[in-house]
This record gives sequence, C-alpha cells and structure tokens, in this order.
Amino acid sequence: MNIQKNISLKKYNTFGIDVTAKYFCEITSLHDLSEVLQLEEYPNIFVISGGSNMLLTNNIDALVLHINIKGITIISETNDTVTVKVMAGENWHQFVLWSLDNNFGGIENMSLIPGNVGTSPIQNIGAYGVELKDVFFSCEAVNIKTQITKTFSKSECNFGYRESFFKREGKDKFIITSVNIKLTKSNHTLNTSYGTIDTELAKNGITNPTIKDISNAVITIRKSKLPDPNEIGNSGSFFKNPILNLKEFSSFIEKNPKAPYYKMSEDEYKVPAGWLIEQCGFKGKRFGDAGVHDKQALVLVNYGDASGKDIIHLAQQIINEVDKKFEICIFPEVNII
Repeated sequence: MNIQKNISLKKYNTFGIDVTAKYFCEITSLHDLSEVLQLEEYPNIFVISGGSNMLLTNNIDALVLHINIKGITIISETNDTVTVKVMAGENWHQFVLWSLDNNFGGIENMSLIPGNVGTSPIQNIGAYGVELKDVFFSCEAVNIKTQITKTFSKSECNFGYRESFFKREGKDKFIITSVNIKLTKSNHTLNTSYGTIDTELAKNGITNPTIKDISNAVITIRKSKLPDPNEIGNSGSFFKNPILNLKEFSSFIEKNPKAPYYKMSEDEYKVPAGWLIEQCGFKGKRFGDAGVHDKQALVLVNYGDASGKDIIHLAQQIINEVDKKFEICIFPEVNII
C-alpha cells in the first residue's frame, strides 16, 4: 500500500479533466482497503474506479482511493443459470466479453459501456432496453466509517432509472467491492427491439441472432455514435432521458408530432434527451475545448484542455435551452464532483 501526494487524476477519469488529488492510493486487494480505511490521518476519503461516470470540477482535498481489485468467480449455477461474483476493479466491457465467451446471457445489450463493475450498481447502468437491475443478484460494500462489509440485495439497492441507494442515501458512505450477477446459460432472453439493433442485425443478414450477434450489433451502433474516451474525453451519455407522465407527454407530442419516444407504461413515456438537445442546435457545437459530440448530442466532450467548470457551463446552457423550447427539464446522468 503506497500513499502518494499531489497526483493528477487526468488519466483516472474518462473526461480527461486534469485535477489533483491531495493524496492518492491504488487499492488492489480487500486487505489494502481495510488497512487504508483504518488510517486516522486521512479522515476524508474519495473513491474512484473506472472514472467513467463523473465530472471532476475541483481538486480533491482528500485521500483518493482508486479501487482496482480484480477477479471473476462463478459462485453458483444450475442447468439454466449461473451467478458470477465480479470484483469491483474489473472493466465492465471486458466482463461482458468474458460472459459471451462462456455463452452466459443477459448483459450483451450493455456491451461497450465504459467504466468498471464496482460502480455499475451506483448508476444502475443500462443500454438498449436492459439495465443492471435486470441481472443483479447482490453486491458487497464496505462501510467507510465502520469498515464492516455488508451484502446488499436487489431490493436494498432501491434501483431506479440511473439511480440507486448508493447514489442517494448511501452516497459517500460505502465502497462497493464486488457485484454478484445472475446470467442465463441457456434459453437466453433476447432483446433486439430497442434502438436500431434489429436494423443492424438485418443489415448483416442475421435472422436468428445469438447473444454474440446482439453484442456485436450494439458495439457497431455505439461505435458509430459515441466517441472513444481514449481519443476524445467524454463520459458517454451526459444527460438522463426525461420520463414524462401521460399529461406531459400528450402536451409535448401534440406540439412535436415527429419526436421520437419510447412508451414505458400506460403513464410513462421516455423522450430521447439527445433529440431535444439536437433540436436546440447544440449538436456538433464547440465552445473552446468543451463541446457537444457531432454524432450524438447526448454526449458532451473535452477536446483537450476543457476544465470541469467549462463542461458544467455548457451543460447548464443546454438545460436552459431545452427547458425554454420544450418545457422539459433534463438532468445530468454523470456525477458532478
């Protein structure tokens, strides 16, 4: 265990924002985590994992713990399902690929989502009609104050749309160390109706897709629309898609009959935030080194030396314009620090 001083976090966040951690420690084992949490000289702890769902706006005056604990283990299985324990430091997409190599289904629609497994429950990550909660079994998390490990069930995580207990009541109180995910071994439930997955499959002449086919289609679609964080700093989707009740949706669609939407229930309709932002003229616009991606307006980008405050300023302009034009309030999906 090595605690360093004044370390740049630029390479530890996918936005590529250059802020400094007053203290920094790489955590590669549960033993390291236990030891460092007992150090009384560092009362303030800040946790970072894959750094994919955060926007850093200031230097971090705390001990930053980079959770990099690895390991994938099958903990139980039946003829039809398997439960896999994945340590927090495992890359999410690499875990998806591991699952596909073993013909385990359930997360193929979430291919190429950036970040690590440990932060996936915080955000209840999701893509193309599938969310983490659909395959989530439980997770282990350490209480920062007491160092006691607790197992959280799905109900205790209180998942919502890009929300969870860890993003609300449990924020900054726990460090997730592993996630247990239940996948299918056979009779996979395929979800191809969301977005353009069906179109991509048809383009390749695939009429009876496997889970690998769906993953490949998702990867192709995402690569065509979303920038690679290794090339352009970004955090994927910056805003949540707004969910309107029936009254709100009826008023909106009457004024915007060509707008895309997804019916979630009899009283809930999801409207793509990217479409709203594009209609406000922000797609492809650049303000210094902060900008809106030219292929997907939902993605804010750092072209080089943008600060977190530059990105926030742009985000607020977008929020104001969408509200002014559509009377819809959109909210950031990323965690703003």
